[in-house]
Amino acid sequence: MTGGGRPAGLPELLAPAGSMEALRAALRFGADAVYGGLTRYGLRASAANFTPETLAQAVQAAHAAGARFYATLNLLPLDSDLDGYLDTARQAAEAGVDAAIVSDLGAALLLKRELPGLPLHISTQANVLNSLTALHFHEATGAVRVVLSREMSLSDIRGMRRRLPASLELEAFVHGAMCVAYSGRCLLSAALTGRSANRGECAQPCRWRYQVTEERRPGEYLPVVEGERGTYLFSAPDLCMLPHLPELIDAGVASLKIEGRMKTAYSVATVVWAYRRALDTLARQGEAAYRGAVPELMAELRKASHRQSNTGFYFGEPEPAAGAGGYEQEMEFVGFVSRGAAAGAPAEVTLKNRFFVGDALEALTPEGPKPFTVGDLTLADTGEAVRTAGVAGTRLILTFPFPVDEGDLLRGPNRNHANPAR
Repeated sequence: MTGGGRPAGLPELLAPAGSMEALRAALRFGADAVYGGLTRYGLRASAANFTPETLAQAVQAAHAAGARFYATLNLLPLDSDLDGYLDTARQAAEAGVDAAIVSDLGAALLLKRELPGLPLHISTQANVLNSLTALHFHEATGAVRVVLSREMSLSDIRGMRRRLPASLELEAFVHGAMCVAYSGRCLLSAALTGRSANRGECAQPCRWRYQVTEERRPGEYLPVVEGERGTYLFSAPDLCMLPHLPELIDAGVASLKIEGRMKTAYSVATVVWAYRRALDTLARQGEAAYRGAVPELMAELRKASHRQSNTGFYFGEPEPAAGAGGYEQEMEFVGFVSRGAAAGAPAEVTLKNRFFVGDALEALTPEGPKPFTVGDLTLADTGEAVRTAGVAGTRLILTFPFPVDEGDLLRGPNRNHANPAR
């Protein structure tokens, strides 16, 4: 068994941790490892990220849970960045991270020379597509893992694995947003907003809705609409490989990566739980039981914020998806348990979104979702009985028909189910 009594022989389940809240959710709901960045050089400038102090706390939390923490240092640095980049990498190493994720060959060589005890993972931004490139990174920098380009097929990965030494692991994305640019190297945001994706500041203009005209026919819109919300010419569908985990394992993937350092703790928890349950079912009960569980787990994924999804490039060129730029979310995150209790005993819940006495909600726990109906509500600070509360952060007292623990999440039907992107 691995940490937490999990079956041995499974690939690592790697989850995003863009904030301390998301990190705690990822660990609680079954991640084997998490990845997150400091405030600089991690390609997610808008995420909460970690300071040197909070990074040390995050690493300690991961290790206490039997998990690993990888620091994202995957910005492509200019010469003017290198001193600060090295300082940040040194802070990550001092915090005890288990590896640094880097995308630039020069940066990797710098870290090998200056921080030889820090394991290196080569980022997907490095665009590794073949065994020669992977082996060069391994031999030149000592990298122990390559995060594969998202443009590779399962057949490509299987062939690469056969040509590489066992000392070099392969990591692949299995879930989350896909960039329309090759390996994420996009200038669209910089051109339209002045915010460069290659500096961690992507404004995601690929998700905006466009209409197309032709220069010599002004005012005449071309018939390119693919769905009732319009077409998203630049916007790739999300990736979802939950129904194809045996194929990824067979191809030799050692780490299954979930995208989403900008995602909420609720989204991270939902996705991690579904993939954890899928992997454990596969290992403990076999492929037939796993296949039987897939429909229920796919339904679970739809309860978090998502776009239309497909399997990316894993089975060849992906088909375009109509309306791929629009977000939907069947369930809404309404709160979390801040003090657990036995069944029928008063528990404390911290509010995220409004709910009412009598609402049918679900508690998402590591054992799975548990439905219940909200009974009496009391304000924790005053003892006043209320029907609802509308301010995020309000602490409420309520009882559950089952035991709850600190960190369990509460959700209810999303009253604004369709929420298309701009």
